[in-house]
Amino acid sequence: MEKKYEKDDRAIQSLSEIQYKVTQKDGTEPPFKNEFWDNKEEGLYVDVVSGEPLFSSKQKYDSGTGWPSFYDVVDKNFIVEKVDRKLFRKRTEIRSKHGDSHLGHVFNDGPNPTGLRYCINSAALRFIAKSELETEGYGEYLNLFSGEAE
Repeated sequence: MEKKYEKDDRAIQSLSEIQYKVTQKDGTEPPFKNEFWDNKEEGLYVDVVSGEPLFSSKQKYDSGTGWPSFYDVVDKNFIVEKVDRKLFRKRTEIRSKHGDSHLGHVFNDGPNPTGLRYCINSAALRFIAKSELETEGYGEYLNLFSGEAE
């Protein structure tokens, strides 16, 4: 049975103030003062509202910005890109497809192999450790952590 992802009103009601500001009001959390910017544990990052699988720790790198940064997404079907002109310049906003959560932005200054930097707010993410993927219903993503392939 395929897992269904959707915007969950109960999840929205249980968000912290910063999670709500980021995901529902397109906010940004402070750099270097957020939960996952320096997390090095193996696992999967999912949308805090819908549970959509977004990023793998295997795709995470230290961009020096103070926010979690990834060079690729787990599945592009769970990401929506939108033009953002809020800071007097054109940027590409990243949102979750089903949860419609504001996640952050993507830039063209990342490392190989993609050259992309997905600069993401920790407040938009829930981290699921590799050891908990099966019990949390994300067992199909365990293959992301086998061997050296990314």
